[in-house]
Amino acid sequence: MKNLKISGLLFAALIVAGCADKGGSESAPAETAAPEPAAHSEESHAEAHSHGTGPNGGVVFDLGKYHAEFTVDHPKHECTIFILGADEKSPEPVAAKELTLTTKETKTEEGKVVPPMTVKMLPQDEADGKAAKFVGTDPGIGNVADFAGTVLGEIDGKPSQGEFQE
Repeated sequence: MKNLKISGLLFAALIVAGCADKGGSESAPAETAAPEPAAHSEESHAEAHSHGTGPNGGVVFDLGKYHAEFTVDHPKHECTIFILGADEKSPEPVAAKELTLTTKETKTEEGKVVPPMTVKMLPQDEADGKAAKFVGTDPGIGNVADFAGTVLGEIDGKPSQGEFQE
């Protein structure tokens, strides 16, 4: 039994040492090459999901299987989520009773802290129980700042979530 334990430990040590030797000589070039494809795929992923400015002047982001656009009207203390089609330009009406927008803490250019907000976004211009525009108000939206946050809701019967950043 003692010999079996020693043999097992010796075998484990050889495997670890063998892997370490192989990793040091054969895998070193592969390790240097591996980050390049990973960085490339991250860049490709970022490019594939870089939406830019939407048709209403806001930031476009993924919201479940849809694209959405976040816009702000500071004087009205109002923000709007537009649901967009695959072309990221055309309105795409969806069945949703409301969306919930939650912002992260941010600061104005003057350095004033804008605390996190949770805003109920209600459908506008509904037709046949579907809308492509959801509007909500909060006094904090009146602050001119770059907002970032999350939008949650049940869209077409499925839970949907997306993150935006101006």
